[in-house]
Amino acid sequence: MNNREIFEPTTIYDSSKRGLLAFEELRGILKYRELILQLVRRDLISRYKRSTLGIAWTMLNPLGTMLILSFVFSNLFHAVNGYPIYVLSGLIAWTFFSQSTTASLSQNVWGSSLLQKIYLPRTSFTLSAIGTGLVNLVLTLVPLFLIMSFTGYPLRLTMVFLPISITLLAAFSLGIGLLFSTLAVYFPDVVDMYQVGLNAWMYLTPIIYPADIIPLPYRQWLLALNPMYYFVEIFRQPIYDGRLPSWQLLSTGTGIAIFSLFLGWIVFTWQANEFTYRA
Repeated sequence: MNNREIFEPTTIYDSSKRGLLAFEELRGILKYRELILQLVRRDLISRYKRSTLGIAWTMLNPLGTMLILSFVFSNLFHAVNGYPIYVLSGLIAWTFFSQSTTASLSQNVWGSSLLQKIYLPRTSFTLSAIGTGLVNLVLTLVPLFLIMSFTGYPLRLTMVFLPISITLLAAFSLGIGLLFSTLAVYFPDVVDMYQVGLNAWMYLTPIIYPADIIPLPYRQWLLALNPMYYFVEIFRQPIYDGRLPSWQLLSTGTGIAIFSLFLGWIVFTWQANEFTYRA
C-alpha cells in the first residue's frame, strides 16, 4: 500500500447537508426513473400473468359494469341521452382514481420493509401505481370508442382534450395517494378504511346518475365540496357532451390537482425517512 492510497480523501455522506426533502426526492425520482418503469412493468405482468383473458380483462371489466348499470338504471334515467356512454365515461375516470390510489396505499405498506434493505426513492411505489393506472386507463378507452361507434354516438373532435383531462386526474390521484400512503404506513388499517370511504365517495359523485337529480338546495354545496366531481366532468364533457370544460370548471380542477399534489408530496417526503422504521 503506497502513500497515495493511505492519504486519498474519503467521501463521507452527511445527511445534514441535504437540501429540502421534497427536492431531494424529486432528484431521486429523475435518477431512478428506469426503476419506476420496471415497477410498472412488474405490476402489469403480475396482474395479468395468471388471467385467462390477460390484459383484455382491463377493457372488459368497465364494459361489463357499464352493461349492468345501463340495464338497471337506463329506464330510471331515461332522460339521459346515450346513457351507456355517460356511465362508461364516468366509470373510466373513477376506476383509474380508485384503483391507482388503492394500489398506492397497498404498495407503500408492502414496500416499507424493502426500504430497510436497499435505497430507492420513497415515492417510487406511488408513482408506479399511478403509471400502471394510466396504462389501464388508456386500454379502457378502446371499448369506450367501440361502444360509441357501435351505438352511433359521434366521436367528438373535443376528445383531443383528453390528455389534459387525464393529466389533471393523475396529478390529483398522485396527491391523494401520497397523503393516504403516509397514513397507511403508520396505520395499516387505513387501507381497508379507505376502501369503505371510496364506495361512499363514488355514490356521492354523479357517475351513474345526472347531477340535476340532486335536490337544488343540496346540489351546489354537495358538488362544490366533492373534488372528484370536477375531474369526472373534465374527463366526461369532451367525450359525452362534445364540448370543452368551462373555464371555471377547468381552473377549479387545476387548482385542486396542484394543491393536492403539492400537499401530498410535501407531507410524504417529510415523513419518508421514518418509513424504514415502521415496517
